[in-house]
Amino acid sequence: MSFSLTPKTLPLSSSSSSSSSSSLSSPSSLFPFPGITSPPFLKSSFNTTPNRRPFIAPSIKAALSTSQPSDLQSSKSDLAAQLRVEILSESLPFIQKFRGKTIVVKYGGAAMKSPDLQASVINDLVLLSCVGLRPVFVHGGGPEINHWLGRFGLQPNFLNGLRVTDHSTMEIVTMVLVGKVNKHLVSLINKAGGTAVGLSGMDGRLLTARPNPNSPQLGFVGDVARVDPSILRPLIDNNHIPVIASVASDETGQSFNINADTVAGELAAALSAEKLILLTDIAGILENREDPASLVKEIDIKGVKKMEDDGKIAGGMIPKVNCCVRSLAQGVKTASIIDGRLPHSLLLEILTDEGAGTMITG
Repeated sequence: MSFSLTPKTLPLSSSSSSSSSSSLSSPSSLFPFPGITSPPFLKSSFNTTPNRRPFIAPSIKAALSTSQPSDLQSSKSDLAAQLRVEILSESLPFIQKFRGKTIVVKYGGAAMKSPDLQASVINDLVLLSCVGLRPVFVHGGGPEINHWLGRFGLQPNFLNGLRVTDHSTMEIVTMVLVGKVNKHLVSLINKAGGTAVGLSGMDGRLLTARPNPNSPQLGFVGDVARVDPSILRPLIDNNHIPVIASVASDETGQSFNINADTVAGELAAALSAEKLILLTDIAGILENREDPASLVKEIDIKGVKKMEDDGKIAGGMIPKVNCCVRSLAQGVKTASIIDGRLPHSLLLEILTDEGAGTMITG
């Protein structure tokens, strides 16, 4: 193993795909939070400003330039400590901006299917809670539902992107979302150092459902008729992380499967959240749907409606965008559709200027 002895050659902006022949070759290894790698605000600091270099104390420079190999470990530790301080210092304005504010995160897509991305999201969520944000976590669980339908010999059916939910399917949806996925996420958050409480829309009359207008074709697929966040407020005020499954009952007690994006948007509005974040499997809103590089970083409601009229927003993106627009119209400050395939996309969206997708403003 060999190390460069001059600071200017330290590969501080190496990507996650670079060789890890030494711990200095990856700045993520210097991040102070256990289990969290490649922090996005580190990427922001080094990769987006290539001419910028972190401050390195003169004593560290001198140590690196004069150290013998036996002294290099001590010098490396000094440098790691300095980088940790720089990273935390640069995140301070973002922490101050969101500290004490409620954010609602809808979790799904690739971030739910990949164990590595799942760990990334959970660690990000706990970190944000630890620095004073008040996260509320809403989830679906489509792939897991499909898996269990298959185990019971049932075939998943969809109509216009919505799951056709007969009585048997509704029983499995409730079992999987409330009994399995929800409690698994609660366990992961608690293991990571947070304090999570698992709920569904049925608990404490958090959500009251009504049948979807296309219920004759869709079965027990519902919309949100009413939100009562009373059960959430003491949990949030006591630094607990509510984890909410997107299942609710109507006034008669009939259970309904509700789109998790819709649930997240309605909860964000009812809680007067600072921010709504939807984790997706795409980069965000694209100017050209065939060109991933045409990402729209920020847009207002008028711009979104124009893109819809022009046919630039279509397919599965329409309900996500409409969910964001509805929440903004009800008082949520900003709504973001972000790329859940990126490691630590939550931190990238909240603790950097670059973000991880498209932010929609009122």
